[in-house]
Amino acid sequence: MFQPIVPADGLSGWRFLQRTYEVQAEAFNRSTVIQRDTEYFADKISEVTTAEELVSDRRLLTVALGAFGLQDDINNRYFIQKILEEGTNSDDALSMRLSDTRYRKLSAAFGFGPVADKQVGEAGFAENIIARFQSNSFEVAAGDQNSAMRVALYAERELSQLAAGDESTNAKWFTIMGDPPLRQLFEKALNLPESIGSIDIDQQLRVFKDRAVSVFGSDDLSLFEDPDLVQEAVTKFIVRDQIGVNGGMSGGSIALTLLQGF
Repeated sequence: MFQPIVPADGLSGWRFLQRTYEVQAEAFNRSTVIQRDTEYFADKISEVTTAEELVSDRRLLTVALGAFGLQDDINNRYFIQKILEEGTNSDDALSMRLSDTRYRKLSAAFGFGPVADKQVGEAGFAENIIARFQSNSFEVAAGDQNSAMRVALYAERELSQLAAGDESTNAKWFTIMGDPPLRQLFEKALNLPESIGSIDIDQQLRVFKDRAVSVFGSDDLSLFEDPDLVQEAVTKFIVRDQIGVNGGMSGGSIALTLLQGF
């Protein structure tokens, strides 16, 4: 199976991965395992009518979970079935009570909830899930080479979509705080300690927004519809991650790292 190539840490590795992404992703998606799973999903998913049927088919569940970065839950069948069956339209639904917003996205995408519109079988459904599965699987594989690359690729794919949504600014920040890769990106881009997660959630919101104003000039996440601002956030994340890995860098080393990355 093709493994993504990340020849260096930090911005140099990130820029290389950006330049070669299309070629590497295409090679990755041609891998036997990926092709086998996606072809099976495309062929069989339209026959699924319930959450129980989905979780009972491990190959279908592999793609479904992988599309949302939840592949580690492959053996938690009952838990995932509850996530899917309870939907997202009630505040009491399991996916709505979990801090990790990826479960909410999974449940909404399949639409097995009690008052939801089932999406399985709709035009473009299988293709959308497969595309997400391919992207996320590549990100996971890149993360095996360098964990920061998985976060950066995920943010590059997801952040602008979140920014373009019609939710309120606070709702978008809560989504970021509940999405592990995006939270990791913003914690480092904003130079926040991981321990911030131990304080009250409303206090966390104020800290994230205040720091965003300081770093990006605004706490309005719709600004990240601009791909250049997404890249700015990713760059800050990559640099701070490398500083952490290297146990501290001098100001001159940081400047040199930035220059080498562009």
